[in-house]
Amino acid sequence: QVQLVESGGGLVPAGGSLTLSCTASETIFSSNPMGWYRQAPGKQRELVARIRSGRDPDYRDSVMGRFTVSRDNAKNTVYLEMNRLKPEDTGVYYCYVRNWGTEYWGQGTQVTVSS
Repeated sequence: QVQLVESGGGLVPAGGSLTLSCTASETIFSSNPMGWYRQAPGKQRELVARIRSGRDPDYRDSVMGRFTVSRDNAKNTVYLEMNRLKPEDTGVYYCYVRNWGTEYWGQGTQVTVSS
């Protein structure tokens, strides 16, 4: 059972930046995806970004050019650098890992962007 520990959420004004991190308790093979989803109040959970070796990272259109996903395989950690944040980026951000076909989720970290 992979445990995911997230950190880095908080309150930031519009235009500001935050970096989220998520560390897995076990080795995540580099070709297995790691990434981030988010859920705003009253909305469905949506993919923000994911990364796996051998492929370009995937981003939802609304964060393209503002967010950067990266991973440190030696540390089993995935990061989400968020710049030029907008109020519509507000939500609970969940770390996601699919390790050999099994999905794992973090507990979520709140990101609030004030206007």
